[in-house]
Amino acid sequence: MVGCNAGGGMKVVLTKPLSSDVESEDRAPNVLHRILSLFNNVRSGSDLTVFRLPPLFNFPKSHIQCYGEAVYCGGSELLSRCSRADSSLDRFTSVLAWSISTIRPVAFGVAPYNPILGETHHVSTGSLNVLLEQVSHHPPVSALHATDEKESVEIIWSQHAIPKFHGASVETDVRGKRQLKLLSRGETYEMNSPKLLIRFLPVPGVHWVGNVRIRCQESGLEAQLCLGATSFLGLRRNSRSIKGNIYETSTMKTLAEVNGQWDRIVKVKDINNGKETVIYNAKEVLSGLKTPIVKDLEGVWPSESAAVWSELSQAILSKDWDKAREAKKDVEENQRELSREQESRGEAWVPKHFTATYTKDGDWECSPIQSLVPPAPIVVPP
Repeated sequence: MVGCNAGGGMKVVLTKPLSSDVESEDRAPNVLHRILSLFNNVRSGSDLTVFRLPPLFNFPKSHIQCYGEAVYCGGSELLSRCSRADSSLDRFTSVLAWSISTIRPVAFGVAPYNPILGETHHVSTGSLNVLLEQVSHHPPVSALHATDEKESVEIIWSQHAIPKFHGASVETDVRGKRQLKLLSRGETYEMNSPKLLIRFLPVPGVHWVGNVRIRCQESGLEAQLCLGATSFLGLRRNSRSIKGNIYETSTMKTLAEVNGQWDRIVKVKDINNGKETVIYNAKEVLSGLKTPIVKDLEGVWPSESAAVWSELSQAILSKDWDKAREAKKDVEENQRELSREQESRGEAWVPKHFTATYTKDGDWECSPIQSLVPPAPIVVPP
């Protein structure tokens, strides 16, 4: 944990990023029983976007921070390889490896905070600058913009999570357009996110599952990937598996096969010569991740996630649950008060850093207002 404050003013609490060895910490006895008790009055199939967890089941960071960490922690070297590769297939494979690096294990029994409207997270690592903003609260929609002038790379993502309760599990459909642009190559790669599955019975666990499609219209290449979970009875034979094909969109000709486990090793096999290459090693990428630090406290915005939730994060780290409940209540009450004030003035809230549009197909389109993300007051140390 890294904390920073000045003269009794703004406090910023940053905690270590999620890595490949994340484990659930049972802060309460009989954690499974207590989690299930929270859903006693929730019907199967219900949307859980307005469901509030007590602090006992939170870990000390917001969803928007976890979302940002997937981009600025661990994958910057993989990102730089994307535009440097000479052939279109090598660039596509590099993008695929980087996309896998954004998938992180999730601990069972704990969850991050639901971001408040207008909450931001602004972090730099090397020449990559990353900015996120919560552009909608009901439904919860997060937008991300990242730019790296040195590597000529831009990332534009939106994330709209829809969790639903199904009795013995919660399944979260993670919607939103995700684009990685290699500006020097004139290529845009579009991809989606897998679903997040939380099983309570018979064996508790959290899994990323489902189909992921990565497509580059300019190169005419596409990948279809399938992520598998541990079996229903908890057998680990296919735990965190990923497999699929890279092929030409126009001819549907398969060029390479993808196989492995996204939290361990992923290989690509060239169909023409049978050569296998390791494109992703989770241990190398995600081990030793460094906690961001505050480089310029005066430059931190009041909307910064690590500042908004600092009192709650500090209380959770100290296991002071009475203080945690009060801190969480204060943030939520302030949010509701600001909403009431805007409604009384007949004003609609407008994001500061993105334009957000609800599309006809039930999704959200988020576009950054600025072409470049400025360097951040919070940085990942070298």
